[in-house]
Amino acid sequence: MSFRKVNIIILVLAVALFLLVLHHNFLGLSSLLRNEVSDSGIVGLQPVDFIPNAPQHVVDGREEEIPVVIAASEDRLGGAIAAINSIQHNTRSNVIFYIVTLNGTADHLRSWLSSSNLKSIRYKIVNFDTKLLEGKVKEDPDQGESMKPLTFARFYLPILVPRAKKAIYMDDDVIVQGDILALYNTPLKPGHAAAFSEDCDSTSAKVVIRGAGNQYNYIGYLDYKKERIRKLSMKASTCSFNPGVFVANLTEWRRQNITNQLEKWMKLNVEEGLYSRTLAGSITTPPLLIVFYQQHSTIDPMWNVRHLGSSAGKRYSPQFVKAAKLLHWNGHFKPWGRTASYTDVWEKWYIPDPTGKFSLIRRHVEISNTK
Repeated sequence: MSFRKVNIIILVLAVALFLLVLHHNFLGLSSLLRNEVSDSGIVGLQPVDFIPNAPQHVVDGREEEIPVVIAASEDRLGGAIAAINSIQHNTRSNVIFYIVTLNGTADHLRSWLSSSNLKSIRYKIVNFDTKLLEGKVKEDPDQGESMKPLTFARFYLPILVPRAKKAIYMDDDVIVQGDILALYNTPLKPGHAAAFSEDCDSTSAKVVIRGAGNQYNYIGYLDYKKERIRKLSMKASTCSFNPGVFVANLTEWRRQNITNQLEKWMKLNVEEGLYSRTLAGSITTPPLLIVFYQQHSTIDPMWNVRHLGSSAGKRYSPQFVKAAKLLHWNGHFKPWGRTASYTDVWEKWYIPDPTGKFSLIRRHVEISNTK
C-alpha cells in the first residue's frame, strides 16, 4: 500500500471520529434543552418539565401547538389532574399544558404525573411569583379567594406562555368531553384579546337558572354607588361572563397591555373598594368585566356548561351532561367533595394520588367514620 493511500485512510478515520464526537455532543445538548429551560422573567419557567417530544403524526403534519394553562394549588391538585387527563384523552392535537403552581406543590405534581398514565403528556410546570400581587389584592375574610394567589394567574398569560400567540385558560374544576382543538379554533373578532362564555345567554342559564336577579349582570360584581365606576358609563344591566374558561389572543393581549389594565383596577379596588359587597362570583371577575366591557368575543356555550358546583347543577339531565363539551363545577361544591352534581362523570377522569396526600371525600367514607 502506497504512502498516499495510508494518509487518505487516516484522514477519513479522523473525519469519522470528529463527526461521531460532534453528534454525541449535539445529542447531549438537545436533551438538556428539551428537559430543562429557564426564563429570567418575573414569572419564570423554573425548572421546566417537558415530556416528551411531539407525537410523530403531529411532527409529520407540522400541527400548531395548543397551549392550555391550568392553575394547580396543593389543596385542589386532584382537580387539575382530572382536567388534564380528560383533555389528553379526547384529542390527538399537539397540546402543551402550562401548569401554574407554587414552589411547594411542584414536587408533588411531578410525582403524580410521572407515576400515572399521564406520563406521555407534554407539560411545563410554571412557578407563580406571588410578589406580583403585592398592593393589588385586599385580604377579605369573607372572600377566601382573595388569599389564593393562583386564582389571579389568568391575568398574566403572556408572561406564563411567553412565546405563544394564542392560548386557552381553564380552571381546575372542569372536565373536557370534546376535542380541545374546537375550543382553540374559536374565532375572535378583530381587536378582541379574549373570548368568554356570557352568563345571560349561556346554555347553562337557559336550562337551569330562574330568578337569578343580579347574579349575571355587571351590578352583581361592581359597586355602582362608587363614582369611579359610574364614570365608566357601563350599563349595570350588561350581561357578565364567566372567566373560568376562555380563549386568549395573546398577540392582541400584549398590544393592548391587558395585564397592566387589570392590575390598575386591582390596585384601585384596594384603595377604593370598587367591587360589589355581595360579589356574585369569583374575585377575578370584576377587573375582567371592566377591561373587556363590550370588547370580547364569545365561545360556544357548550364549552362552559357550569353551575355543577351548586344546587342548580342537579337540574341537568344526564343527556345534557353527556352532550356538553366542557363541564364546570364552579360554585361551593367541588367534584372531589361530597355534595357536587355528577361526581361520577368527573371521577371517571380522576387518577388517584400515588403519594396519598390528596384523597376524595365521599359520603360512604363519612358514614363509615360515624359508626
